[in-house]
Amino acid sequence: VQLVESGGDSVQAGGSLRLSCIGSEDIIKSANSYCMAWFRQAPGKEREGLACINHENIPWYKSSVRGRFTISVDNADHTLYLQMNSLKPEDSGKYYCTTERRGCRYLSPWVLGIPASRTFGRWGQGTQVTVSS
Repeated sequence: VQLVESGGDSVQAGGSLRLSCIGSEDIIKSANSYCMAWFRQAPGKEREGLACINHENIPWYKSSVRGRFTISVDNADHTLYLQMNSLKPEDSGKYYCTTERRGCRYLSPWVLGIPASRTFGRWGQGTQVTVSS
């Protein structure tokens, strides 16, 4: 399965972006259960989970983005989205989408409210987000 992210850009603090992730395989339609997530990696830092959503359309968020970011899945075009509002300079980094053919609750361990990156097997190449102050 190939995942392709898009939507990254350079914006001013307080601005908004919407990231998209589409898979080469119809993961959403073909899987009875899945967990899809967005991660971010800043230079010199570990990849951190931001939000995930399962086949029951239940989302989870890292506390630092809750209320500002919204994860969603469009079943019509089989695309994962991340709507990001009120962006801050610390939101800068490369954003990755990932998926696993198990519900989020079945992944272990979790780190700061999101399944750990090592629990996911499929990753995109990432899209760059830069937020300037």
